[in-house]
Amino acid sequence: MTQLTDLTIAAQSALLDRGDLSPVELVDAYLARIEALDGELCAYILVTTEEARAAARAAEAEIAGGGRRGPLHGIPIALKDIYSTKGIPTTAHSRLLKDNVPTEDAETVARLAAAGTISLGKLSTHEFAFGGPSPDLFSPPARNPWNPALQPGGSSSGSGVAVAAGMCAAAMGSDTGGSIRSPSGFCGLVGLKPTYGLVSRRGVLPLSWTLDHAGPMTWTAEDCALMMDALAGHDPADPASVKTAVPDFKGAIGRPVAGMRIGVARAWHESADPELVAAIDRAAAVLAEQGAIVDEVTLPDIMDFHAVGRIIILTEGFAIHQRHLRRQPEIYGALFRDRIRLGAFVSADQYIQALRFRRTLVEQMNQAMAPYDAVLTASHYGPPEPMDDAPTFPFFGKPYLTMPFNVTGQPAAAVPCGFYSGGMPMSLQVAGKPFADDVVLAIAHAYEQAAGDRITRPSLAGAAP
Repeated sequence: MTQLTDLTIAAQSALLDRGDLSPVELVDAYLARIEALDGELCAYILVTTEEARAAARAAEAEIAGGGRRGPLHGIPIALKDIYSTKGIPTTAHSRLLKDNVPTEDAETVARLAAAGTISLGKLSTHEFAFGGPSPDLFSPPARNPWNPALQPGGSSSGSGVAVAAGMCAAAMGSDTGGSIRSPSGFCGLVGLKPTYGLVSRRGVLPLSWTLDHAGPMTWTAEDCALMMDALAGHDPADPASVKTAVPDFKGAIGRPVAGMRIGVARAWHESADPELVAAIDRAAAVLAEQGAIVDEVTLPDIMDFHAVGRIIILTEGFAIHQRHLRRQPEIYGALFRDRIRLGAFVSADQYIQALRFRRTLVEQMNQAMAPYDAVLTASHYGPPEPMDDAPTFPFFGKPYLTMPFNVTGQPAAAVPCGFYSGGMPMSLQVAGKPFADDVVLAIAHAYEQAAGDRITRPSLAGAAP
């Protein structure tokens, strides 16, 4: 029998709408699963049990009275612990903010609450969305539910783990160089980095003002669309927010891909695991079978995006933290401290040149993608590394396959595409044109439906049979 916590948001919502499920029953099921599993997986920094139960009772009464607000009303979610929550600690998984209690919600948190979601708590993250997985913080790092000995990806690590393990129906993550798509890929989820400016970042603790994105992580593309319908839209108090028409995300689900032109960026995959390369080619073939026009696309050199992105992140991140780094560096975990202080060695002219070159890369990407509705790339080079093998400077290795779309601000989603022979999930990346986030999710959903691989969940000791 399928557990309530294994159901998609769409399935849970249909049960709630018919009165066959109550928000109280659903919240209790998730709280029981958290109790059973999180001691090993460490996805949560804080579980807000009483607040969640109170919100569930209120939702139950409202729905019973005919006041259901929409498909998210009564759905339990959780928040990466960089999202400000009124009256509830927001720590960024750092000793620096261990006692930080915001006086207002982040805009995204407020929008999800208005849609009727119920927050179960705050989720583990790499420290300030940059330093991890780090064992020297006040709460242990999250572990991959498919194999707890392996990393779950970051920096939205707890978000990826909690959704994959069925400890919340959806989670909010953030993405500066791949931090939604990385854990989504390693944990077997759909994770969308929206177009820059489409989803407010007000109230989300920053790492890099010009590269940060806020977005949802879910089990399916349809669930991601339901979340985006609540999240997207102009926020006049966020200077980066764009006043533009918001796509109909739910309406995009089921949209045919026949006639769409999709490029496959095979040149970026030269160092990727052969199993993953083959899986991406199979995914492209699946879309072609549905009528999409699929061919190979040549995108700008990924190393250029990597260099520009890293200079910007290090410079802007160091600017945020330099005062505390100079006065009390020991308050940070070693990984965050050692990584971010490299920003002290970036000169003003190097930062400015990176910003100028960024504009060139955006123009080059726009030209390369002009004939296409979307492109497919890998989101990783292979399966995750062991938990104990986290390098101090991971960005000195291969360029991140996710970074280019932070530099350009285009929408990009991690989409599951099967499993490695060792049992870990594989993931491809679907990237679209600016503000065509609905097209990205339409392609993701079309692939999901044709491939039929959104059934298998991690096999977890301690989970209810």
